[in-house]
Amino acid sequence: MTAPFRFPRFFVTTPAPCPYLPGRQERKVFTELSGPHAGELNDALSRIGFRRSQGVAYRPSCAGCTACVSVRIVTQEFAPNASQRKLLRRNGDLEIAVCRPWATDEQFQLLRRYLAARHPGGGMAGMDEDDYADMIEHSPVNSMIVEYRTRTTDGSRGELVGACLTDRQADGLSMIYSFFAADEEGAEARPGLGNVIIMDHIARARDAGLPFVYLGYWVKGSARMAYKTRYRPLEVLGPNGWRLLTEEDVVATPAREPALAPA
Repeated sequence: MTAPFRFPRFFVTTPAPCPYLPGRQERKVFTELSGPHAGELNDALSRIGFRRSQGVAYRPSCAGCTACVSVRIVTQEFAPNASQRKLLRRNGDLEIAVCRPWATDEQFQLLRRYLAARHPGGGMAGMDEDDYADMIEHSPVNSMIVEYRTRTTDGSRGELVGACLTDRQADGLSMIYSFFAADEEGAEARPGLGNVIIMDHIARARDAGLPFVYLGYWVKGSARMAYKTRYRPLEVLGPNGWRLLTEEDVVATPAREPALAPA
């Protein structure tokens, strides 16, 4: 009797300057996602802190550093606070569509605006159209693009103001990468779009009976990562498995500010 799939082979990258914490070195452990059981493998690995990037699942494996912590929102118990409810009402006119993972020039131009406003010196700043298409389309698992558009009065397609590459997993939605109109013009017209996208994913997961929304990694003490702790209950992955985030977790021993927030 053959096994349902072969045990994956894992590899470790060579140390390189950490893009999150200045003065530190980063290292990742990774494996390939391919074949008919790629989705099952990705589901299993996500539950132990891995993230997907195209056809690879990876997680930090840095010597002497555990600053990057996997986090996920408990969807059934999340209740928006007053500020979050106001934000949802303000953006209640958005037209939201789930699309197949196919890159468009409209999405790419919005990504360029987002990177220029939020991460002008980041590792993704030099992405071209082909790089973007690879990120969106090279997925061996169940992926989608969720688009957020302004509403029009004539039935035509409105302006694209937000998008998120999302994986549907057995136990939740994994937000692989989101981007939105974050420049001065976009932020003035629709502040808080990134938060709206997260809350829309919470609602989608809840409606689908999925218990979690995976937000990637959280770095304690990072101002750029603090938004993730606003979505409670939030679970963090530690040595003994997943547990609820506490206030002590948030305030204890802050890390140095990362140069770029991980997705």
